[in-house]
Amino acid sequence: MNNSFTVDGVDIPMDKLKPLNQRSINLKTNRGFQKILSSIRSIGLIEPLCVYRENSHYVILDGFLRYKACEQLGIKSVPCIAYRTKEAYTFNRMVNHLSHYQESCMLRKSLETIDHSTIEKVLGVKSLKYRLGTAIYEHLHPEVIRLIDANKISRKCAAELIYVNQDRQLEILREMKKCNDYSVSVGRALVIKTSPEQRNVKKKPRKTWVENSEKKQELVGKLEEVQKRYDFFATLYRRYTTDLLRLCIYVRNLINNQKIRDYMVSKFPELLSRFDKIVESDGRKAI
Repeated sequence: MNNSFTVDGVDIPMDKLKPLNQRSINLKTNRGFQKILSSIRSIGLIEPLCVYRENSHYVILDGFLRYKACEQLGIKSVPCIAYRTKEAYTFNRMVNHLSHYQESCMLRKSLETIDHSTIEKVLGVKSLKYRLGTAIYEHLHPEVIRLIDANKISRKCAAELIYVNQDRQLEILREMKKCNDYSVSVGRALVIKTSPEQRNVKKKPRKTWVENSEKKQELVGKLEEVQKRYDFFATLYRRYTTDLLRLCIYVRNLINNQKIRDYMVSKFPELLSRFDKIVESDGRKAI
């Protein structure tokens, strides 16, 4: 085994660390840095820095913002994962960031045991209201909320539905389910198509909807395209089921002929068994 690819966990003094490359970042306005700073200040450094030794120093391969946060907080030494060589570290790490839905679920679970202010302090945010995404819930039908929590419909798409009343929201959900398209653009187009009496009186339509007739026409056009696609597949399905039922009748007449049945029993028993299943299911199950 090549020892150059082994790693060591070690606490390294801050004055022994140096960045791989000097980066020009405004730490006062960088949101990523501010979040890391708040997290380290509240609960300490969770993820060690990745470094490799070069002469008397350790070069930082991953963790520059964590390093700057520790430096600003006056921390004397930090936990690191030390590689024997620079080549032993791979920058091609797969990082899967949390979706808005996953983050919301995580925060709600955390709020069962931790108060709002503590979480806000750790994350470095003023309020969890936006991250929880509950501000729009008061305008949404319970079924829409259920689909959000089940990750069936995006929060962004649901935000379009708050401009119509809850009965209309259910109608829109049925339309979206019918064409199997829960995209934001389809939701917005259906909202624009809504009659004035079905709109939510507590929410004013966006100016872009009211004033930009070209944008409105584009969205309605997309809705018509989706409707045509649905109509095509619905017609295709109806034709398919009709043909399948006709086939079922034909197969029933075929296998009920005693001579043909005797011949299939002796020559094609497996095929006869499949024909019997078709007849027994009345065509509800395809071959």
